[in-house]
Amino acid sequence: MANLKEVRTRIESVNSTRQITSAMKMVAASKLRKAQNSITTMRPYAAKLRELLQNLSGSLANTGQDKLTVVRPEENILIVPVTSNRGLCGAFNANVIRYTVKLIAEKYAEQQQKGQLSLLCIGKKGEEFFRGRGYQFIGSETHIFDTLDFDHVSPIAEQLIRQFEEARFDKIIFVYNQFRNAGSQVLTEEQFLPIALPESNIEDNWNQTQYIFEPDKQSIIEVLVPRILKMQVYKMLLDSFAAEHGARMIAMHKATDNATEMLKELKLSYNKARQAAITKEILEIVGGANALG
Repeated sequence: MANLKEVRTRIESVNSTRQITSAMKMVAASKLRKAQNSITTMRPYAAKLRELLQNLSGSLANTGQDKLTVVRPEENILIVPVTSNRGLCGAFNANVIRYTVKLIAEKYAEQQQKGQLSLLCIGKKGEEFFRGRGYQFIGSETHIFDTLDFDHVSPIAEQLIRQFEEARFDKIIFVYNQFRNAGSQVLTEEQFLPIALPESNIEDNWNQTQYIFEPDKQSIIEVLVPRILKMQVYKMLLDSFAAEHGARMIAMHKATDNATEMLKELKLSYNKARQAAITKEILEIVGGANALG
């Protein structure tokens, strides 16, 4: 059994850790409330914009007027894994990284071997993992979560749209954690470009949704479609941001509970060791008294 000094040192260490994890849990809960409000109010708007995007793009499909709906042979692929800048959030980052590696190995292994697969990592954890492992990078965005707003997200979306229009990439995919609630995140693979058209017949879908364009359809679409795409990227990052804080809050909650249980065991061990030491001293005193008698 460990001596009293060792046990006291461990108790102090675990107690200090519990205080830290408890404080981190409260900070994560506070940030989660704000992030959750942002994504829950954003979702209906983003869903309606996505429906509008599909309808507008569907009306121009196969007309040669919309470059963002063109389906080309999947030769050059860009994957955008969205992770966090910090750890201590359970399997949040590991899930995205593991899924991205699996996606490349199972679906885009040929492009990877030919050097036609690239990554744009959003978040430090993804960049730290993929850099130096033979993956081709076009860049990374590690400061976007410091100030997550539409103005800071827009340049990223503009870069992706421009590279798709220039045919540098034939397909762009996001891999991120979608926020459901504080204890649940859904790992999601979402095609960003080309724009996914409605599954129903394009003409039927267009006939069901009629729009009046002023001054003309093409002019409006050239302005509106890129803005909707920017909003979709913003929505995905908001999802990931809220999911990160939810995962961190749960991870710190579990760590605090584990530390509390460990403290109970250590205190019990300490009391046993202390009782054994006292019993030993009493026996020594009694033995000495008997020897003198």
